[in-house]
Amino acid sequence: MKHRIVVLGAGYAGAFAAGNLARRLSPADTEITVVNAVPDFVERMRLHQLAIGRDLAFRKLADVFAGTGVRLRLARVTGVDPERKTVAVTGEDGDGEVVYDTLLYALGSSAAHHGVPGVAEHAFDVTGQFPALRLRERLAGLDGGGTVLVVGEGLTGIETATEFAESRPDLSVALAARGELGAWLSPRARRHLRQAFDRLGITVHEDAGIRAVEPTRAIAADGTSVPADVTVWSAGFAVHPIAAASGLEVAGTGQIVVDRTMRSLSHPDVYAAGDCAYAIGDKGRPLPMSCASAGYTGMQATAAIIARLTGGDVPVTGLKYYGNHISLGRRDAIFQMVDGDVRSKSWYLGGRTAARLKSGVLRGAGWSIAHPTFGMPKRKRRLATARDRAGVRAAA
Repeated sequence: MKHRIVVLGAGYAGAFAAGNLARRLSPADTEITVVNAVPDFVERMRLHQLAIGRDLAFRKLADVFAGTGVRLRLARVTGVDPERKTVAVTGEDGDGEVVYDTLLYALGSSAAHHGVPGVAEHAFDVTGQFPALRLRERLAGLDGGGTVLVVGEGLTGIETATEFAESRPDLSVALAARGELGAWLSPRARRHLRQAFDRLGITVHEDAGIRAVEPTRAIAADGTSVPADVTVWSAGFAVHPIAAASGLEVAGTGQIVVDRTMRSLSHPDVYAAGDCAYAIGDKGRPLPMSCASAGYTGMQATAAIIARLTGGDVPVTGLKYYGNHISLGRRDAIFQMVDGDVRSKSWYLGGRTAARLKSGVLRGAGWSIAHPTFGMPKRKRRLATARDRAGVRAAA
């Protein structure tokens, strides 16, 4: 019987991993299945652009994996049973189960509501394709102008506010920050950010943690009322509780606790990558939820799975966070380098050059997903015998 590898989620981490597993492992020994809720590869880093009205051509996963041997199952994951090694799913064909021998859990994250009243009922977000399309429809209804409040001063909040203000000058865009805008940037990069906000006419409410969201306003912690025809919630990410409910060991964040090779500490046949992995980077700090982390953890998980299945030594790939790349509309950006303690260095790159660099990063990420078996070796690796794999597990 072939070894069944199941990848949950086809975002940056899952789609990349599935393609690389297909590129390296022989189909005579392995069967790779990707389970994803939507038929498209969704470029999450572009969802704020989709929300404001840009027409983005997302790649169909069926086309991405065509000819690779990867099986695609369009379904939503509803549960994982690591003892029985099954995944419960539901889709157009009804409820069902997917059986695995090795599982790569890469279901990503969604918006973290932090228990704030009114967020679920009245706020919008850009953490998924459907939420972004829902926001797009709402913004299109503001054809005579209106007020948009973006809550959250992180990368998603900044990129969303600047894209909206540049693309829709008829809108009055504001951002609510819990502290100082760009406090984590170097002084020069912080000035660049503020100048961009001033140029785009974005109002900034600093030290304004939001305690409630209502249909036409948000309420700050000090009781101040901030008007908003549309509130966009960008105050962090949260993972789905499926992993915790399954009995997998998770951190307080709900992320799966993994070792240096992205293997679950509690269930060695389960790996995690992307936002749902609680992975410690090279400097001893948990990796942030980001596209960059998805790339690092996806590469490490893939390398570890291949090595353990084929009887090779498990390689260690780098898990170092290099910096933040922040779009400020389409013609401006900031690239902020960080040191080993994830503190901003004094040097930064800004302006059109940084914007072109960010555009290249987005194109490169999309191209790599669209060509999952590029550079396919002429001879794929066969699986080791059970005895050989047992030796590798003992050595690892």
